[in-house]
Amino acid sequence: MANADSRAKAAGQPAVDVLVVGGGVMGLWTALFAGRRGLSVCLVERARIGAGASGGLLGALMPHLPDHWNAKKAFQFDALVSLEREIAVLEAETGLSAGYRRCGRLMPLPRPHHRDIALGHARDAEAVWGPFSFEVLDAAPVAGWPAAAAMENGLVRDRLSARLSPRGLAAALAAGLARLPNVSVREGTALVRFDPAAGVAHFADGGRLAFGDCVLAAGVASFDLVSALGPPPKRPVGMAVKGQAALLRADIDPALPVLFSDGLYIVPHDGGFAAVGSTSENRFDDPFATDAQLDDLIARARAMAPLLGDAPVAERWAGLRPKAIGRDPMVGRHPDHARIHLMTGGFKVSFGLAHALARAVVNGLEGGTPADVPPSFRVEAHLLEADRG
Repeated sequence: MANADSRAKAAGQPAVDVLVVGGGVMGLWTALFAGRRGLSVCLVERARIGAGASGGLLGALMPHLPDHWNAKKAFQFDALVSLEREIAVLEAETGLSAGYRRCGRLMPLPRPHHRDIALGHARDAEAVWGPFSFEVLDAAPVAGWPAAAAMENGLVRDRLSARLSPRGLAAALAAGLARLPNVSVREGTALVRFDPAAGVAHFADGGRLAFGDCVLAAGVASFDLVSALGPPPKRPVGMAVKGQAALLRADIDPALPVLFSDGLYIVPHDGGFAAVGSTSENRFDDPFATDAQLDDLIARARAMAPLLGDAPVAERWAGLRPKAIGRDPMVGRHPDHARIHLMTGGFKVSFGLAHALARAVVNGLEGGTPADVPPSFRVEAHLLEADRG
């Protein structure tokens, strides 16, 4: 941008059109789309690419239920459908696999009335999901996935759900950025403060960078940066929620559907692995330590899916996920600072929505049309909620 360039020349410092703060999937997709558009982009990550929640294990891509259809559910549906194409393009460009597969999802029905509800959802899906069915079955397509005892009233199979490798996607996105000469990536660079009016960011190493637009995609750290932009809100604009997960080395078919039941996810992955998760902890002592809560999840997973048997645990993981005060992602231009844009608060839906949210945010750069996202996603909706006290 000319404004960024002129400010930089006057201050004797470098400039970029877009500064992206955060190296998770939200920031990576944003930097990629901005870079493909020909904008000069600098992505800064205080640790390393995928160091936060984007470096987890699950990668489940599951839709909202098809009942009570609204703008938010429609946005998510379109994003989940389009992600397959976006990943195919990325994989073709980089030669790397993101571990994507539209494998579907199985959900046991624990009580008789749950079956009646599911049959209603099946009818809803016919109206809004197009070719992706929502079926009520009497038995699992594959014995032991899940256990017979878990589905006394049958189970649901949806064919819209998918999965990917969180780390595989992050690596592919980083490789995509490396192919663009107008994009730079700085790892180990922490933003300490920025002046949105002047368009200048200051880093922990003493460096500065002028920007035309700044996208805050720094996960849980984004919330403090937002709060520092104006009068402190009555309540925090977001919070960190700890999640724990495990990776089991399991000799199972990687095409098996995701299993989901009562907060438990079991996600088959390529290479003979299955991911199990996840906890949602609002209170915790150590954000990166695993404990008995993960042990309980693993035990539940073995009972739910006999095919896992005594599959050994290959990795235990814990990290923090950003949950905005309005529960939905916090996306778009800040209402009081035109150069500042948000891409955070995805919590459990970031992997399925990040590419669609990034495209909307990039469309709003350079003074363009504000991000076209559901009303509950917009930054002003979250700020209003935070000021209600």
